[in-house]
Amino acid sequence: MSRISGKPVLSTEHVYGLTLRVARWRVGAPGTPLLFLNGIGADIGAAAPLLAQIVGREVWTLDMPGVGGSPDALIPYGAPTMAAVVMEIASRMGQQQVDLAGFSWGGALAQQIAVQFPGRVRRLVLMATTPSVAAPGIGWAALLDDDMLASGLKLPTATPLGLAYQSMAMAGWTSAPLLPQLRGVPTLILMGQNDGVVPACHGQTIAELIDGAELEVVPGSHLFPFTHAAAISTRISSFLDQPARAQAAA
Repeated sequence: MSRISGKPVLSTEHVYGLTLRVARWRVGAPGTPLLFLNGIGADIGAAAPLLAQIVGREVWTLDMPGVGGSPDALIPYGAPTMAAVVMEIASRMGQQQVDLAGFSWGGALAQQIAVQFPGRVRRLVLMATTPSVAAPGIGWAALLDDDMLASGLKLPTATPLGLAYQSMAMAGWTSAPLLPQLRGVPTLILMGQNDGVVPACHGQTIAELIDGAELEVVPGSHLFPFTHAAAISTRISSFLDQPARAQAAA
């Protein structure tokens, strides 16, 4: 099995009553591993073209319950529960600290993990996401836009229950009161220039709440991490490889 192959190593984890499919690229590579959390209903296959291009480190992701290779959850779960599940998997893999990237729904979960598990996230990348799922301006009908259609990218399917539970997990969720706690966690926020699902103003709100966060508006619409995978993988790698900035004097 080649560590430079574009194919991930697949495994199944049983955590807190859930069975989840996990994919890992470049297993055992040195440095801090990157954990990627996908959008609602999206599976490992949808993330693969992006994650396979993030070289020089281990990268891993997982299918949420009812998505891809993960069976439905027996009961609904909340964002704090799923955050605990994800970090329990990281612990089982010997990863006490991770770099964390999240797209859309996964970006919301990434924020939850970062504030729920202080000290375990070294760097944070948030893409096409929001600090509040109830914020005005979010328009899911814009998902099927010209950029996505022109790419030929196919939206993965999840079970109806899987989609329902993912939606319920974030019902009424917001990270806004907690994001100021992430001062000292280098954060990169990438938003699509033509994103009609989660407009770039949501990224601006996050940037204002996290001291020192970098906000970049990039070409593309909501699915820009996948339709512009080469450019986005390069930008993520560049950010993760930056030397640590000296802490300001107290």
